Order: sequence, then structure tokens, then C-alpha cells
Amino acid sequence: MFIVNSYSLAVLLCFITMFCWGSWGNTQKLAAKTWRYELFYWDYVIGILLFSVILGFTLGSFGEGGRSFIPDLKQAELSNIGSALLGGVVFNAANILLAASVSLAGLAVAFPLGVGIALVLGVFVNYFSAPKGDPVLLFIGVVLVMLAVIFNGLAAGKIKKDDAAKSNRKGIWLAVLAGVLMAFFYRFVAAAMDLNNFESPAGGMMTPYSAFFIFSIGIFISNFLFNTLVMKKPFQGEPVTYKAYFNGNMKTHLVGVLGGLIWALGTALSYIAAGKAGAAISYALGQGAPMIAAIWGVFVWKEFKGSNKQTNVLLALMFLLFISGLAFIIISGGN
Repeated sequence: MFIVNSYSLAVLLCFITMFCWGSWGNTQKLAAKTWRYELFYWDYVIGILLFSVILGFTLGSFGEGGRSFIPDLKQAELSNIGSALLGGVVFNAANILLAASVSLAGLAVAFPLGVGIALVLGVFVNYFSAPKGDPVLLFIGVVLVMLAVIFNGLAAGKIKKDDAAKSNRKGIWLAVLAGVLMAFFYRFVAAAMDLNNFESPAGGMMTPYSAFFIFSIGIFISNFLFNTLVMKKPFQGEPVTYKAYFNGNMKTHLVGVLGGLIWALGTALSYIAAGKAGAAISYALGQGAPMIAAIWGVFVWKEFKGSNKQTNVLLALMFLLFISGLAFIIISGGN
């Protein structure tokens, strides 16, 4: 299987993770013109599962290092399979709650709050579970990135109309809950892998490829519960049916699948890089995704077009803090 053998390559993969996590939302934006989020989400989940299978039989099976995909699955202990499955369930619950909180409290309030909590708490959880890197530099970087996320939210709030930016208490609590859950999913999957030795992983533990596949199954299975509930009792709008999903055209379905493929690529690379960079650093770099999303919003979707001077200052501070935070996180792993 493909194994990362240098820290610089691990950091590069983490940057790809950040780009993917911050970019898949573009597919949702494209589909939203004619497609409800609950329907899009089914294709998104299918895309994740499809990618995990393709990855397992390609990078997870080629080469002489480590255990190949199928043999690794066969020898995995039930406890590790359960941990990766649980990671998928936790992620899916968090992702759906975050989407609901955005619909209730607005993007400018919910997304920075949820991702900010996930970033800070998730780095603590992953670092103290599997310490790697300089903790002082790492947490300085995390604080800077968190501040960048906050400035991103403030800048977004400046361009929202009052009726679209109303802060709903229920939405805020959902964002808090989503952030807490999001902080733990990564660790459940990492715990199923031998992060210290991908070359000759301990018996019963899994490689990143097998763990990611089981994680994807957890997302897919839990979606029959979580997304069905949201379809029947949506946080906003009228209920939607499975009939509406199957009436969708192929182009619309493929856009959702593409979104899942993009997110899955980023997540898989993050776990592959974790063996060299450490789970905390891989997770922290990936969670800079809101800044990538902001770049799309500023330069492609022109969401800040015509904004005032104060908003532009917030955007400049956001990017400055973001770059500085990334630098600290990267340096922390090189010590």
C-alpha cells in the first residue's frame, strides 16, 4: 500500500485535505438551485463510500509496504472495526446537525461556532490521545486559526441582510452540539489504526485504507436513520420524500456524488498523512477548511462584492491569522 515516508509530503497531503474540505461545498451550492440539501446529502454519502472502495483497491493494495486492503480487513479486531464505524456515525450526526444549525442561525453564526469548537476540542483530543509535535507551537497555531475562523464569521455577518442573519437560539445550540461531536469523529477512526507503524501495523489494527472504508460504511448506514428523520421532519422547509430523490436527474445526482468524492479524498489523505505528521497536526491543518471556503466565496462566488472597508479589513486579518496559524502548526511537527 502507499505509505507516506516524509514529513514534508505529509504536510502537502494535509494541505490537499484542507482544500478538499473547504471546496466540496461548492457542489452543494451548485445543486441547491434545484435540489434540497437532504436529497443532495444522499448522493454526497454515496460518493464517500464509492471513493473508499476505489481507494482500498488502488493505493490500499499496491506496493509491498504494509498489509493490503482485503487481508487487512480480514485480520481487523472487532473493537477496532467498531471504533471506525462509530467514527462514521458520529461524523454523520455532526455534519447533519451543522447543516441544520446553518439553516436556523445563519452561516455567519453557525459555521464559525461549530468549526471553531471542533478545531480546538479536536486538537486536544487527538494530541493527548497520540502526542506528536511541539504542543506549544501546535496550540499557538490552533488559536490563530480559530481567530481567523471568527473573523471569517464576522466578515460574513457584515454582508448578510437582517432577515437572513437572524440568530436562532436553537440553531446556536445545534452548532455547539455539532462542534463537540465533530471534534471526536477523527479520533475514533485514528484509534483503529496503528499510527506508529503503517509499514508493519500491529495485529488487529487497521491501515488508513481499511479504517476509512469502515468509517464510510458507518456514515452510509447511519444516514438511513439520520437523514430519513431530517427528510421527514426538516429543521426548515417542508418534508421531502424518497420519491423526490429518485425523480432527480443524473446530472444533479452526479454533482452530489462529486461532492462526496472531494470530501472523501481530503479525509483519506488526512489519515494517510497522520502516520508521519500525527493525528493532531493532520486534523488541525484540515480544519483550516473554512478559510478555503472563504477564498471560494471572495474570488469565485463574489459573495463579498461591494463590501465596505470594515469588512475588507476583517477579511485581511482573517487571511493573515490563517497563514500565521498554519505556519505554527507546520513548524510544530518539524520539532
